[in-house]
This record gives sequence, structure tokens and C-alpha cells, in this order.
Amino acid sequence: MIHDDLGSGLAGIALHEMVVARARGDWRAAHAAAQAVTALPLTGHPDEAGLYRGVPAVGYVLRVAGHPAYARTLAELDDETAAIAAARVAAGQRRMDRGRPARMAEYDLISGVTGLGVYLLRSGQDAALEHVLDYLVRLLTEPVTAAGHRVPGWWAADAPSGVLEDGPFGAGHANFGLAHGVAGPLALLALAGRSGHTVDGQQRALDEGIAFLVRWAQPRNGDGGAVGWPGPLPLNTFLQGPAAGLPPSRPSWCYGTPGTGRALQLAALARHNALARETAEHAVLGSLTDPRQLARLDDATVCHGWAGLLLTCDRVAADAVSDGIARRLPRLRAQLDRHLVRHATPQNVGLLTGSAGVLLTLHTLSAPRPVQPGWEACLLLN
Repeated sequence: MIHDDLGSGLAGIALHEMVVARARGDWRAAHAAAQAVTALPLTGHPDEAGLYRGVPAVGYVLRVAGHPAYARTLAELDDETAAIAAARVAAGQRRMDRGRPARMAEYDLISGVTGLGVYLLRSGQDAALEHVLDYLVRLLTEPVTAAGHRVPGWWAADAPSGVLEDGPFGAGHANFGLAHGVAGPLALLALAGRSGHTVDGQQRALDEGIAFLVRWAQPRNGDGGAVGWPGPLPLNTFLQGPAAGLPPSRPSWCYGTPGTGRALQLAALARHNALARETAEHAVLGSLTDPRQLARLDDATVCHGWAGLLLTCDRVAADAVSDGIARRLPRLRAQLDRHLVRHATPQNVGLLTGSAGVLLTLHTLSAPRPVQPGWEACLLLN
């Protein structure tokens, strides 16, 4: 088990303990978890560290805790993370100058610059954050070339698996998801703007990202008027443009309509775009009312299961114009509870794929609602 991994390791357990400690005032388990994740050296090389791994992951956990006992360590981790972000942004800018597509992990939430931007936004490191925002503006507004075709700047040169291949994704892919695709940078630009952090071109980047997602929100097969976004697309399919009749997809946080819809909703709120907001909320509601989509959920996790769907929809509902999504939340909670009765909490640990994320979701959404430390910023939900 990796001690400094937030998604599937001990750092995810530590995050859960910090949130619970803030709510209950008992820090014994939280301090023990902090000791466990800092007992060994943390991954700090720019090629390996990101929001979900190494120095930034542990720093994020300690920042959510907000306990004075961690202040000195946190200051060191803040400085190291800013340096990691600077190196990653510089490498990305050099790659953009050559007009070549990025590897997915260069810019995504889990491993890339978007995730580091989440950290910098929370830590108040404005100068470092500005460089990240400049990078993301270029990513969303400057096309690159893949196999002789002009494609969006966020086009991923690798396959959805993260490896370069000669198969269907030999020319890379378009990724619409919040965890690894265009929705992540769009959500971060929106959240930064709503917090008062803007750079030249940011509004244009938001507008272009909004226009892209609205154009690709396509009707799904079957009745009910549900719309959504496709999964990862190879170059030939992408170049054909949006097509109606999408098959049912898993309504997950990571790749599914709820996560992408939340990103579009946040961007629409930042730009006061009523049409885009309506599109986002309609898409998310459709994913909750289509039994074929819900039937594709087969675990309880945050990444691609019931907990992630429930938490994402709770955040969408809080900003929605109508109460349609909010009225569905009790039913979603009951479905998560039934799944846990039948299958128990996931055996592995971590925020994304394990028990820590499920327990955090249940804690966060339990009544009476606890004081919120904003831990879900690492999911780009707030």
C-alpha cells in the first residue's frame, strides 16, 4: 500500500480522519494517520508527484485538517508543491510551443497541472497559481496537431490507459471526463475565477470550453430525453463530430455525465451562461432518471460508483435552478445504502477506489450536516 497516495493509499485514509476530527474535535486518529503518511519520504519529483501522489497529496490532506500542529510541515510542502507546479508548467509550455499534443497526465486532475492548480488555489499561492491558469488558458484555446489534423489543445496523445499505442488510439484521444479530460481544466478555471483569480484569456477559455461541451451534449438512445457526453474518442470518430444516439453510460464522477455536467455548470455560473447551465443540469438529471445508466453502477466508490454519483449530484443540486436533482438525492442515498448492505464497504483503502471515499461521502452528507472543510475540492466539485 502506497503511503502518500490519495486515491488508493494511506493518504486517503488520512483525509477521512482529518475531516472527521474537524467535525468531532477528537484528533487522536487523525494524528496517527498523519504520522503514517509522513513516516516515509514523500514522492517529490515533478514527473511523479501530483495532487493524488506524493508531496502535494500529503500537503492537501494537512491543509484540509487545518490543525496548528501541522503548520511547519505544511509550509514546507507548500513550497515544494509550488516548485513541482512550476516545473510541470514550464515543461508544458515548451511542449505547447512545439504544437504537439500533451500526454494525458500532463494536465489532468489526478496527476497533472490541473490537480496542482487545485492545491495552489487552496493554499493561497497566487503567483504560482497564475502560471497554472496561464497554462490552462493556452490548453483550452490553442489547437495542436495530431496525425496531421488540428485538434483541441487538450487532446491527449496517449490512449485512455495512459500509454502510447498503435491501435485504435494510436493518434491519441478526446477525453471529456472530470478526472482526466477537458472538464477538469474547465472546472478549475471556473472555480479560480469565482474566487477572484483571473488571467488574460481566462474568460475566452471558459467560453470555448463551454461551447465545446454544449455542442457535444448529445441525445442518448431510448426515451426520456436524456443527453450526455461520449466516452474517450479516437481521432477518426472525433473528427466526425457529435452524433445523436449515444448508448447508456456509467453515470460516474470520473468519466461520466455527472462529473462533466458539474464542470459545465461551474463554468456556466462563472460566465453567467444560462443556456449552458440548463444543459448541464438537464444532463445530470437525465443520468439520474435513466435506469439503463444507473444499472451500469456496480460498486460504491467515489471514482465510478454510487458514492461519487451521490456526492456530485448533491453539489450540482446546491447550485441548480430547479429542484429536480435535489428531489432525487434521497433515492440515491437509499441506493448507496442498499448497495453497502449487500456488498459492504470496499475492502481496499483510499479516496477514489476504497472505503475512505465512501465513508467521507456518508459523513459529509449525513444530517445534521457537519461543518464543511471543503475537502471535495480535490474532486473539483467545489
